Amino acid sequence: MTDLFAPLQSLKQGDWFKLICGASFQHLPAVRSLTLAYTLAGADCIDVAADPAVIAAAQAALQVARTLAKDAQKRGFGYKGNSPFLMVSLNDGEDPHFRKAEFNPTECPTDCPRPCERICPAQAIVFNSIKEDFSGVLSQKCYGCGRCIPVCPYGIIYTSSYMSTPGAIAPLVMSTGVDAVEIHTKVGRLAEFEQLWQAISPWADQLKLLAISCPDGEGMTDYLRAVYDLIAPLKSALIWQTDGRPMSGDIGDGTTIAAVKLGQKVLAAKLPGYVQLAGGTNSYTVAKLKAMGLLKEAEGQEAGGRGEGFFPLLPAACPPSSIAGVAYGSYARVLLSPILEELENKEVSNTNVKANVRLEEDDVLLWQAVELAHSLVSQIKSQQER
Repeated sequence: MTDLFAPLQSLKQGDWFKLICGASFQHLPAVRSLTLAYTLAGADCIDVAADPAVIAAAQAALQVARTLAKDAQKRGFGYKGNSPFLMVSLNDGEDPHFRKAEFNPTECPTDCPRPCERICPAQAIVFNSIKEDFSGVLSQKCYGCGRCIPVCPYGIIYTSSYMSTPGAIAPLVMSTGVDAVEIHTKVGRLAEFEQLWQAISPWADQLKLLAISCPDGEGMTDYLRAVYDLIAPLKSALIWQTDGRPMSGDIGDGTTIAAVKLGQKVLAAKLPGYVQLAGGTNSYTVAKLKAMGLLKEAEGQEAGGRGEGFFPLLPAACPPSSIAGVAYGSYARVLLSPILEELENKEVSNTNVKANVRLEEDDVLLWQAVELAHSLVSQIKSQQER
């Protein structure tokens, strides 16, 4: 196995780690910093919005990470210079990951306690911000969790959703050098899924990985089987992402139970491919999986073979028997938010033009961020380090 495909080796070993920057998260400095920190900490995949500017920000961070590989190794982090896969997310219909909160701040009473501002995990809601010269939702920071909606005393917050436009987005995404695509779907949307897949399929052979993300619903396993029939045969590896409780990992340990239960349900369906948790994942998730015997042991875990195109695939006759990995979204981002906020508040002045400091330009903050990221990545990677 070459270093080029090291992330796929993690899938086989059962210690795959994915960072979800957010399908609608477009704050470029944060995407760049998150990508850099989690790459140096040993992440296998970075999932970003299907936006050329966001993709470029992540790719820039991956390039910087390569220059810091030796420093990361000396400090005991898992990065060895082999880049994680860069993944983009698409949707075939209405999905909470593909929306933004909106409201008109002039409608807010002056005596409102502004619970929306306090509850927003992305710090995307501001009032009379001097730095932003703005009040309302900072669209580039909002990733659509929706927590502001029920707490608004006046019910004036709403969401604006969007969909991937298959004909326009597929060639754009496939021409930007991404390694993987994730399709967000839902039970009952087979026709919509097929339409999106038909737009992507001409480029599918270029992918190293395809992921299908689906929340629970009546008839879910039958739906996933129908999806598999549409996409098979594949040259790339395949992940079933079980979206337990979307964008809730930073709320508490109860959310991880929903993620694990849905993972068990998809494992029981014995679908070809790997099963990876998401939606409600946090610091409790790996411990829960270990306690339930749902992670592979460190020894004797070769499963599947090397498929066409030199990608290690699980053959159809060999469904997974354990969880192959975990994806972290809101929890992973919030974990680093104090560092990102401090970085954002640091400004350098150059010929009277102010710009945000990049993470690699502040050595102290950089390695603090990597240490925090590693505290999460190492939970599942320790399976192979024992």
